[in-house]
Amino acid sequence: MRRPILLLFILLLSTHILSGQSLVIPQNYTVVDTVKGDLDKDGIAELVVAYNTQPESKDIFESVLRELVIYKNESGKWSVWRKSQQALYGSKDGGMMGDPFEKIEIKNGILLISQNGGSTWKWGHTDKYRYQEGEFYLIGYSSDYGKICEHWTTVDYNLATGRIALKKEFERCEKDDKLKTYKTENEIFIKKGVKITIEKRSEKEIKIVTPKYGYEIYLTTSSD
Repeated sequence: MRRPILLLFILLLSTHILSGQSLVIPQNYTVVDTVKGDLDKDGIAELVVAYNTQPESKDIFESVLRELVIYKNESGKWSVWRKSQQALYGSKDGGMMGDPFEKIEIKNGILLISQNGGSTWKWGHTDKYRYQEGEFYLIGYSSDYGKICEHWTTVDYNLATGRIALKKEFERCEKDDKLKTYKTENEIFIKKGVKITIEKRSEKEIKIVTPKYGYEIYLTTSSD
């Protein structure tokens, strides 16, 4: 219920008041979701807002560009600190599932962004960002991809340490409609030196080929 209520509120007001602090919504923008938390460990909570950058089209296939904006509290007002148009998928980039947006969270000073989509073959991933050296860097990436009765692949990549853990489970549907996993492949290896900021999250395609099984891992946020 949180998102529909918030969107209705935005339609009625040009200025959104959150916890007594004014937030000016950019013209034609609408709020998708918000979260508050301390991201730079200064003891003061920041505000993170996911926006649609324009009204939704009646065309079911036309996706609206989204922007993630991080605000700092300055003298009781929310001032833009960082923003990115590469951290979120468009509003209809989830394939047959439609809107790919799942949630944004802040846990222990880490910003988490979760998105998913697909149809018969489904995908989902969570990005984890930490503020360090004056930038929000991607420090963690977890994903899953697969199809029921075929196979599922999960990836957990700690960009800070370079550790990548991949698991692929092959399954089939039995006559009694029960799923049976008949083979599992696990692979753990190190890939260091990958640096991605939230502003340039999908600026270029990053492909990693696993050394044991030769599987391809893509870190781009492009939904193509």
